[in-house]
Amino acid sequence: MLEYLMDDTVLHTPQALSQNTLSSDDVLAFLKENPQFLQDYPKACDYLIPPKTHKDKDISDFQSYMIERLKSDKDEALETAKDVVTTVRDNMNNQARIHRAVLCLLEASSFENFVHAITLDIMSILDVDITVLLVESEGKDIPHINTNGVRIIPQGTIEHWLGTKTSLLESDINGVEAIYGGGATLVRSQALIRVDISMGTPPAILAFGSRDPNLFQDGQGTEQISFLVRVVERLFRLWLNIPTS
Repeated sequence: MLEYLMDDTVLHTPQALSQNTLSSDDVLAFLKENPQFLQDYPKACDYLIPPKTHKDKDISDFQSYMIERLKSDKDEALETAKDVVTTVRDNMNNQARIHRAVLCLLEASSFENFVHAITLDIMSILDVDITVLLVESEGKDIPHINTNGVRIIPQGTIEHWLGTKTSLLESDINGVEAIYGGGATLVRSQALIRVDISMGTPPAILAFGSRDPNLFQDGQGTEQISFLVRVVERLFRLWLNIPTS
């Protein structure tokens, strides 16, 4: 039947139709069974006259349908393009902030200023509400580190929080006092990034807290913020003259 329908003689000769038993129902049945017919034989459209607009319930305006479909596809493409542009712009802004934060850390003139930059200066640069460096220790002092701005947590805490992960991003939470102290009530989302200074130093994490419940979310990329933490690790080794192993 396919070859019959596409035969130019049949399509152009009304007498051919009268000499065969092909009916409108046959054509409709064939098209239902072969929905890709117009895609395979686009020249068939040259022989078709699309219906004009009708208000009858049983008549469909194919031309109007195609126009609406094109409009819908266009709107969808525009929305997708806007989303891509927004994502790229956000990534560029975040990258610029990370670069400024790294420069801020490099400009520290002393170890105390370096820790101050970690816990206070980069907080405003990254547009978060609180930044905390937490280091595990058995007592009140932390090996290699004796300065304000660093919070002490019991041994095993980081493994309890992160397990084997190098990072943890959470949204719509209530801040933990063990991490943020008095600022815990502000925190609604957080990013915890493991800090590996050397084999001879205790486990540590850098915590970023925000009052925006959706600023940090599970599944977000951590490449940029992890890069910042890798810089922090290397600067710790330089300031404290600690070997990497």
